[in-house]
Amino acid sequence: MTATAPTPPSVTPREQLLNRIQKDIPIVQRPYRVLAEEVGLTEAEALDILREVKEEGVLRQVSAIFDTRTLGYKSSLVAAVYDEEQLDAGAEVVNRHPGVSHNYKRNHDFNLWYTIAVPPESDLEAHVQKLHEQSGARVTRLMPTLHLFKIGVEFDMSGKEDWNAKARPQYTNADRNVGYEVTDLDRAFVLEFQKDLPVTEEPYADACTALGLSIDELAAHAQKMKEAGALRRVSAVFRHQKAGFTFNAMGVWAVPQEDVAEVGRQMAEFKAVSHCYLRPTYPEWPYTIFTMVHGRSKEEAFGKIAAIEQEVAQGTPHAILYSTKEYKKIRLEFYKPEFYEWARENLSTEA
Repeated sequence: MTATAPTPPSVTPREQLLNRIQKDIPIVQRPYRVLAEEVGLTEAEALDILREVKEEGVLRQVSAIFDTRTLGYKSSLVAAVYDEEQLDAGAEVVNRHPGVSHNYKRNHDFNLWYTIAVPPESDLEAHVQKLHEQSGARVTRLMPTLHLFKIGVEFDMSGKEDWNAKARPQYTNADRNVGYEVTDLDRAFVLEFQKDLPVTEEPYADACTALGLSIDELAAHAQKMKEAGALRRVSAVFRHQKAGFTFNAMGVWAVPQEDVAEVGRQMAEFKAVSHCYLRPTYPEWPYTIFTMVHGRSKEEAFGKIAAIEQEVAQGTPHAILYSTKEYKKIRLEFYKPEFYEWARENLSTEA
């Protein structure tokens, strides 16, 4: 299997725009005019393209991406084992938790994988234990992030990037601020910016009105939250399947503890890697580093994992887990009343 894709001709302005809006969208009065000029389009042309891809369902939403930990939320990946005949019913129970944003069946003995986040005052382990009991799981393991090497989903919409292309990770553990004090304005900002922002000439106008801020004041507050690590960026989020990325592969690597810092750093530099984490091990789970990639085919996704193996992990025991069924996939929304209702009904300690 080749580890690099062929390099076709140059990238078009449309492809450049679709790649660019995944990085960050500036908080200025007319941000799409700024981005359009960067890629050689007019503002009207850029807006037409974005409205078209949104109508097609490729563009899911434009919104802010926040760091759960800096906002005080506790989160974790969770891996669970279910008897096959219980799996769908168990996944349905897990899905009902408002803090569960992603839930997948994967090709492993640990056959259900979900992500969960709870507010600062909540007991994450108690929530996961209740889901374990209610859903009929045989084994449930918390897989929290011990170190974040990289997070940042950016799809190469041109299909012209080498599978082993490199770039400095946009967001890493160094960008987090665990002691940050969340203000009332921060909460109001989060509530406005986790909404789907309109694809218009002035997409921040409604947020300015709701928060009582000018565009310059809005940008200044956003910069403050960025510097604190609470706000990663405002950007476009694509639907993987609609964008053509129909296959994902989670490469898990049994890297020795003494090597995880350097190996994790190198793996995170692969542009194809959207997530790279250090996670805990268990007797039945020896893998320390997790790398997530997406591809237009199984061959492409596996090829990206192969590129990582060839360059930085030769001889390292590893496995490739991929989704065989998607049970739930939504954006995590902060400060939702539904969360507290679930907690009151299911956990007497948080009633």
